[in-house]
Amino acid sequence: MIFSHACCRRVLIAFFLVQVLSASAGGGFSLLRKLGAFIDSMSVRGVDRSYIDAPREPWQIILKGNVNQSYLKMKTSTTLYDVHINAQPKLQTEPSQYVGLWVGYRGYGLGYTFNVGGDKGGYLTFGATGGSYGVNLRIHSFENDSPKFGLESDILTEEDEASWNDIKLVSPIKVRTLIADGYYLFNGKHFSYSAAYDQSVIQKRSAGSLMAGAMYYYGRIDYADRTNGDLIYLMQGLGKIKLWQASVGVGYAYNWVPARNVLVSAMAMPMLTFVNKIKAYGYTTNVSEMMKDPRFLGQGLTDEEWDAWYYDTISISPAGESSFNSGMTVNVDARLSLTYNFGRYFINAYGQYFNFRYRHNDSYGRLSDWFVNAAFGVRL
Repeated sequence: MIFSHACCRRVLIAFFLVQVLSASAGGGFSLLRKLGAFIDSMSVRGVDRSYIDAPREPWQIILKGNVNQSYLKMKTSTTLYDVHINAQPKLQTEPSQYVGLWVGYRGYGLGYTFNVGGDKGGYLTFGATGGSYGVNLRIHSFENDSPKFGLESDILTEEDEASWNDIKLVSPIKVRTLIADGYYLFNGKHFSYSAAYDQSVIQKRSAGSLMAGAMYYYGRIDYADRTNGDLIYLMQGLGKIKLWQASVGVGYAYNWVPARNVLVSAMAMPMLTFVNKIKAYGYTTNVSEMMKDPRFLGQGLTDEEWDAWYYDTISISPAGESSFNSGMTVNVDARLSLTYNFGRYFINAYGQYFNFRYRHNDSYGRLSDWFVNAAFGVRL
């Protein structure tokens, strides 16, 4: 949707208000049509029509497929119970597949995708894009019971360390992430972000733009279940972690039109993270006591008997919380999109990569999250 920055807020409020009214009163449909005509008349205001044009059909209905992967790596060195441990816990989910639907009107829309393979979860997305601005929100919740880990310790053999790359948890790791980002384009007259990511307008000629952006990230990783007591023990008592990050940056985006109805769009934005807060939840376990029991080594027990003894015996208890700020760091936000328009229909594929880093004393970590969307849409 391309209209003046001063009008965007009141148009959005009025648009959704009319939707509510139209559901309860027949006269609201007439008002909705009038508002739609008003928005349509503004859709190319202030832009160069030789570069950007709005299709006659204002609605976009898009069938989406999504592949994504999350990766969290932490590294720390410490001494636990007089034993030196170099821990490099790594949570890496398998690539997961999602399908869903997105519905939008001139750049404003909602979408939901659900899991069909890999981790168990879903995505909720919201987008609002205009000529010189845009806001996007992505909420991802999922569970994973087959993570990969890298651990080094004096108490583990090489075989033990290798076995942690092929484990299956009884209680899965639960993850929720929220990413909200917004941007402002300095060349909205010739360059359209909407053309690449929601197809509410069409980029007719190649153009680029300097852009300023801001991003907020929240992540929650929780595996604090007593059946994961051995994992918590090897993670030095860490059972749950929450992360908050806020970043600002300046980058560049370019829309390349190599042929009619074809668009290749790329964006890269280095970002300065000025809020980088972590809250860790600690737990104590009885694993060290269990290790002194001859049954811990499986002496005289079948696998079934050992499992029964282990899960009846192991326990965890909350041991306090701690928060710290990692200070400022530099992260990156990068996106790539390919779109082909044919009549009222279009196909699109785009990917996005997030990379967040933190550091505190001798511990540091990196969280990466990428996804690739493929879409088929129709304008109505």
